[in-house]
Amino acid sequence: MAKKNIETENEVAPPFTRFKSYSVEEILAAGGAIAFADKLGKNARTLYEGLKSLPKDVFLTEEEAQQALDTLRASK
Repeated sequence: MAKKNIETENEVAPPFTRFKSYSVEEILAAGGAIAFADKLGKNARTLYEGLKSLPKDVFLTEEEAQQALDTLRASK
């Protein structure tokens, strides 16, 4: 049975896209981490702007972060 033109309600793009990973050798061949980031067009300003544009509710509160850390420590 083939799927045909399936529509979903409220189609929303995923909040994060998949990123290509790079090997240590590729990064070193580019001249190091900073040179590699420059070649990809990444810098601290674009990182800051990207983080600033995220909604406030995507970040953990201090209490949530502490609970996560406690859970992580307990699971070791």
